Amino acid sequence: MRREIRFSEKILFAGFSLILLFMIMQDWIPLGSLNDVQAIAEGRSFNEMLIVTMIGVMQILLLMGLLSIFMGKGYPIWVKLWLVIHQICIFAGALLDWWIPYFFGYGVEQRTVRYNQMFGDTHTFLPELNGIIPNTLHTLFHIILLLCIVLTIYITVTNSRKTGM
Repeated sequence: MRREIRFSEKILFAGFSLILLFMIMQDWIPLGSLNDVQAIAEGRSFNEMLIVTMIGVMQILLLMGLLSIFMGKGYPIWVKLWLVIHQICIFAGALLDWWIPYFFGYGVEQRTVRYNQMFGDTHTFLPELNGIIPNTLHTLFHIILLLCIVLTIYITVTNSRKTGM
């Protein structure tokens, strides 16, 4: 059976690829003013960094694997649900760690010192609110993740191909 891969699926795969690069590189590879690997290494143990990286990488590889298997074909309902719910859970973590403290100050007491230590010397374009500023690299990651969620919902809703439940 010939696959008819839609443009939206290609864009979603590209978005997942960018997220994968982020997961691999953010704590390990110096990216100029976008990250501060030395500060991150001072704030986390090697094992903690490795575990966090591996969990992130494995999550995205799982999503990319499911997308690769079913793109251009029908998506079973469990794949549709997995792709949407899994990404929403990752995004919920980003909201809880970055955006809720940033906008509303909730939980900022626990984060301010650590965030300023790990991300204080990185590039930002947003103003400081409640003592923290989401850095540019994380902001881009969160925007790409949100776009991937929207694309996944679009793909699952508009996929009219037969889905072998």
